[in-house]
Amino acid sequence: MDGAPPVPSPLVPLEDVSSDSSMSLEQKTTFVFVILLFIFLGILIVRCFRILLDPYRSMPTSTWADGLEGLEKGQFDHALA
Repeated sequence: MDGAPPVPSPLVPLEDVSSDSSMSLEQKTTFVFVILLFIFLGILIVRCFRILLDPYRSMPTSTWADGLEGLEKGQFDHALA
């Protein structure tokens, strides 16, 4: 075993990778776009958990019946033709 040559790993490339280690413009743009999507996803997750923990805080205090003038709340007048 001490005289055997090392077996190359399939995960390690044999050629020199330091010649082109920089990312192309398309890869950089994709990377930034994916990061922005993850930030947006995080904001949505936080917002959903806040609504789940306190659902009544996000609801408006006025109701649909506040704008009724001549009718009592909960009553509807239907005109017969």
